[in-house]
Amino acid sequence: MRWSVLSLFGILGLLAASPAVQADQDYGVLIISRERLEVATSCEIGIYIQDQLAGRVFQEQSVSFNLPAGDVSIRLRLLPGGVFGCDPGMEAQNGTRIKIQAGDILKFRIATNLNGLYLRRADLNY
Repeated sequence: MRWSVLSLFGILGLLAASPAVQADQDYGVLIISRERLEVATSCEIGIYIQDQLAGRVFQEQSVSFNLPAGDVSIRLRLLPGGVFGCDPGMEAQNGTRIKIQAGDILKFRIATNLNGLYLRRADLNY
């Protein structure tokens, strides 16, 4: 009985220490803004990181993400919503690959051209 109690406490101690090990990972910050009127639509834009919907932005908004260091795949697309005409239909699935290093603060603006939505590098302006 004594050994099983000591084993249980040992296992619980290891499990309690594991989040601290994960918290030591270094992250970078990715800021995506729609502050300028470069996209001539009032539709909501979805930000997909690694093919998962991670954020939504309307006009004059920005979002930021704390991401682990490495390569990140980002896609932008119009999201269907309450605004008339925001159904995306057939659109090109253009993706952007960004390399983030630990401690980086990267800022991008959403822009559009004939091929659809894309990210344009921006100054931090701090």
